[in-house]
Parts: sequence; C-alpha cells; structure tokens
Amino acid sequence: MGIPYYVPSGNECLLFETAFRRQLPLLIKGPTGCGKTRFVLHMAAKLGRPLFTVACHDDLTAADLTGRFLIKGGETVWVDGPLTRAIREGGICYLDEVVEARKDVTVVLHPLTDDRRMMPLERTGEILRAPDEFMLVVSYNPGYQNILKSLKPSTRQRFIAISFDFPPPETELEIIATETGLERDKCRVLVNLATQLRILKDVDLEENISTRLLIYCAILMMEGLDPYQAAQAALIEPLSDEADVQQGLLELVRATWG
Repeated sequence: MGIPYYVPSGNECLLFETAFRRQLPLLIKGPTGCGKTRFVLHMAAKLGRPLFTVACHDDLTAADLTGRFLIKGGETVWVDGPLTRAIREGGICYLDEVVEARKDVTVVLHPLTDDRRMMPLERTGEILRAPDEFMLVVSYNPGYQNILKSLKPSTRQRFIAISFDFPPPETELEIIATETGLERDKCRVLVNLATQLRILKDVDLEENISTRLLIYCAILMMEGLDPYQAAQAALIEPLSDEADVQQGLLELVRATWG
C-alpha cells in the first residue's frame, strides 16, 4: 500500500516526525472533516509504523483500549486491546475525538504521556514499557466541546499540540481534484461554496462544511449527478435537519452554481 494522499498546510509533518523521533505524545485539534485522520494515516505510512485507530465514544472504557479476558474454545484467554497492541508492536495509537471517551481512559493514558512511558496491566500483572517506536496521538474538535466534555488542562499539558483548520482555498481545490478527478473549474465552484458557507452568520449550523463533504459531493458529480442533486445529498442533508436551514443552503447553492 502507498502513502495516503495528503497536502501539508504548514509545518505539521515536521512536528509529527519530531514528536515521533523524540517520543512525545501529540494532540491534534481541529473541526470535523478538516483532515486530522488523513494526516495521521499519511504520517504513519510515511514513518512505516502500524497504526491502531480508535474512534472514541461515550461507552469507550479503559478495558476497550488495554484488553480483557475472553472465553475462547472453553478457555479464558487474555486479548490485547488496540493501545496494548500498539505498545507491544511499536506502533502509533490514534484516539480520535478523545474527549468522547469515559474519564477512566485518561487515567490509563497519563503514565504513557510522561517520561515513564509505561502502562500497568493489572489484570495480567504486566508493566508494559513503550518502545521508542511507540507514539500516542489524540485528537478532538474544540468547537464542539461543552462543559461536560473537555480535556482537563492537566491532560492537555502532557501533549505537544497542532491546531488544524480547513485548508486554504487553492489547497482544498487541489485535494478535491486529486481525490476525485472532477474538473478543476467545478472543484473551484465547490470550494467557493464552502468558503461562503464557512463565513455565513445567519445560517444555524452545528458543524461547518468539511473538506470530506466536498469530496463526497465531487464523487457524486463524477458519477453523473447534477450539481444540485449532489449538493442536496452530500452537503445540505448532512449539515442540517431543519427545513428553513436547508432552504437557505439550497439558495446559496443555486446562487453559486448559477
């Protein structure tokens, strides 16, 4: 497999490589769909390390990361979780939207994010020492947090951090064109539409339009859907359930496409 396509927008690749080389944990902050996960995929492939990705959620526990005893063939056996596997194999463990996980997850991460770089496995009696090749990467969307879901300052200060945002227009155009093969003039219209939506103040959207959704829209257009059908399915419906908001988005799409 080749290295996943990624267009840098700053010094994020250098920062990631430096963090990996010096065994520093990394925190990536940025809005949904701006390229955080693609960046981690790209860097793991570039560094030649196995990647263990965990999509965090409300029910994610420490045991989901470390492992648990399971019954197999009438016997009770220990099965490593993705974090434990990453440590044993010298891989990169990526916890996406880490603030969604339960609080006991943070407790497990703490001894891996200081100079100890270790993790006790109480159920097996092991103390795992992270090899030099192990790296912990976490991400979250600061704009989507609330008072009940945020990283404590004491946890944030255990990581070096990179802030992501949506790519500049020309970079975003290049990404869409390369990922989908859509004609560049049509990609430019999509990017112009996204730019207008991101600065729009009178449309109530929980999340801004992502590069991912623009790629989805371009794929639908490549498959023969007209721009309005593609925008309805890939942009308008995913962004809102409110009829008046959808109508406002549709009017903007019409104005942009002409």
